[in-house]
Formats: sequence, structure tokens, C-alpha cells
Amino acid sequence: MAKLHRAGAAALIGAFIWGAATGSAAAQGSVHQATLGEKNQKTAEVSTEEVRRVLADGSAILLDSRPRAQYAAGHIAGARNVAPPANAPASDYVTAVENLVQGDKRKALILYCNGQYCQASRTLGDQLVAAGFTNVRRYQLGLPMWRTLNGLVEIELEGILRIYKSDQTAVFLDARPAAHFTKLSLPGTYNVPADGLANGGLRNAPMPNNDFNTRVVLFGRDLAQARTLAEAIATTPYQNVAYFPGTFEQLVAALKPQ
Repeated sequence: MAKLHRAGAAALIGAFIWGAATGSAAAQGSVHQATLGEKNQKTAEVSTEEVRRVLADGSAILLDSRPRAQYAAGHIAGARNVAPPANAPASDYVTAVENLVQGDKRKALILYCNGQYCQASRTLGDQLVAAGFTNVRRYQLGLPMWRTLNGLVEIELEGILRIYKSDQTAVFLDARPAAHFTKLSLPGTYNVPADGLANGGLRNAPMPNNDFNTRVVLFGRDLAQARTLAEAIATTPYQNVAYFPGTFEQLVAALKPQ
């Protein structure tokens, strides 16, 4: 496995591009196999490739170690979060994880947070090891590298509502069929039907071409439509993309004036 000590997402990618240019890429492995290679840690690291595998085969629980509000605003699709309220004692977090695994401290866990300099996953990992958990690892490259490599990101209802009301730069794309969008749509949203993607529908999408880091939020009739659109956009340079796994009806009900 490639290990690059204390390198950020941009440095990691630059290193692998340089390796390919100098003919040493085979020795280094790919950027998808990279870890920070931290020394003297109580919990081992995993790569982006390993996280993808775990999400596909269910062999471990991917646990977002960040506060609930950060998780709600965007997290690796398939990750869980059991963070206690702010300022809760560390023992509350350990207890929440114990409840998640139903007391099985041998359960495989992979923790992540906001990347290289984020302490949340390291801290929680150390606490879990001290509490007797025996199979804890970290994806220390975290959400920044996951986004950089176009991994799918989900947004929770509370997160999408907060962004919809406060972020005037965000772009909201509705994946429902055109007829459904015409009949009922949310103000300020654009229609990019998931059923038209095979015919080049994404080429005409109102993407923010002047800033590829603009937040793009996707939703549809249901999880399937939103994820289909997310998977299509994952093949483009846009990285700040998240899809809502709930239903359009949930969004409408939540945004309805009280």
C-alpha cells in the first residue's frame, strides 16, 4: 500500500502524477491506495480503495467521527454517525458506539473525519481502543480526499434545509422526470432528469462552470433517482456534490411554510 507521510490531498495527487511521469507509479501504487502512513498510532489506516470495498461488501461499519451538524451537511455515502451532543463526556461517545455494535467490541470499524489535520477520528479511535475495541482503523485522508476522488457524498434532511435557506451560491438539481418537475418544483431548483442521462442530459445541466468547487445538491423522487444523477456527476470535475437520499415529498413537507 502506498504511504505518503503528512501529505494533504493535493500533495498526494501531485505525488502520484509525478510518479506516473517519472515511471515510478508502479512502485508507489495509485492514489486510491494511499494513506498518510502515520507513525506510532494506536489504530491502523486504510486507503480510499479499502473504504470503497468495505462499503460494497459490508465487512465493516464506516463511522463518521465528526459532530452531527457536519455529518448532516455532507458525509461519505453509507457512513454512520452516533456523535453525542457537543460538550458531552468522551464516555458518551464510546457508549454510543457500543450501542451501535450491540456490545460486540470485535466488530470492524473504520473511522474518518475532515482529513489530515482533523483530530476527531484519532481521538475517538484512541478512546475505543482504550475501551476494549479490537478492530478499529482510520481513513485519515477523510472526506476531503473522498471528495477529491469523486466519491459519492450524501446530505441529510437537516443539512439540505440549512443550505437551501442560507447558501445563495449553492446549485440544486432535481432528478425527477421533466413532467413531474413542471407540475411541482422547489423554487430556485433546476431539472436534470435522471431518465435522460443516457441521452446526454448532463451536457445541458446548469452546472456552475465558473467555479467547480460550488456546492451542488441533488435530489429526486427517491434515493434511486438522486444517486443515479450523483453517479453521473461523479465522472465530471465537480467535487463539492452531495445527494439527498430521502424523497421529494419529505423535502416539500420540510420546506412548506409553517
